[in-house]
Amino acid sequence: MEKDAVLRKIYSKIDEIPTLPAVVPRLLSLMESDKTNASDIADLISNDPALASKILKVANSAYYGFSQQISNLKLAMPLLGNNMVRSLALSIGVIRNLPSGRKSPNFSEKGLWIHSLAVAELMQELGRRHGKRDRNDYLFIIGLLHDIGKVVLNQFFGEVFQEALEEVNSQEIVGLHVAERRLIGFDHGEVGAMLLKRWNFPDMINNPIAAHHKVEVPEGRNTHDLAVLRIANALPQELGLGEEGNPVAPVISEQDLKALQMEEDELEDLKSYLLGIKDGIYTLFNTMI
Repeated sequence: MEKDAVLRKIYSKIDEIPTLPAVVPRLLSLMESDKTNASDIADLISNDPALASKILKVANSAYYGFSQQISNLKLAMPLLGNNMVRSLALSIGVIRNLPSGRKSPNFSEKGLWIHSLAVAELMQELGRRHGKRDRNDYLFIIGLLHDIGKVVLNQFFGEVFQEALEEVNSQEIVGLHVAERRLIGFDHGEVGAMLLKRWNFPDMINNPIAAHHKVEVPEGRNTHDLAVLRIANALPQELGLGEEGNPVAPVISEQDLKALQMEEDELEDLKSYLLGIKDGIYTLFNTMI
């Protein structure tokens, strides 16, 4: 099949996914505004009682370990932070809207989301350490949704996606993205970015997701955020934290370390950080998904 025909098919399948809850596009518009306050975010999320209830469940989980019971969003805002509440709302709003994929012996959606939560948490930690101290909430969203294209491929291109999974599991050397490109024409990062772009997510989220398996960084991309994603994606795979379809973790490049001005020995410290929050990630998954 020609690449343009594959692209049209991907978009036609994406359009079969139900429209996002009304609160999500409005949260996205608030994300790009410097004048958003806690009351705006709390009032907006409160318009979706199921979403508000889920966020309160997360806030009251053992992951955060607050001593007091948080009974409403306005109490949650100062404790979790405005940006974190918004990030959780966006992420949960997207995840609960995705179709449940077909079962596969080589792919676990639960494993995928545990991996993605680990990536999201590590991206925020890298942001704090390397240049994003003031606001890194969008890094959490990038990390949590970076493999969302795999859910789309598993649901709508199940047979060929299964073939790609079997190929990488039998050879243990070819990355899943390589097999996807050969068999489908696009990798899961590109497909995920297509979905998020269709849902009007901003380029600061879409672009790193689209490019996180590309050797050559496309012109105009934020190399800092892309490097953060690539490093945060590799380390949980090395530790076996989650299960996202690749039997072998990608190699972290000197180029990505240089983009963050990071020394290689810091990678071991980041692995220790991940192991320290491992139980919390599973707790967060059970509360959030």
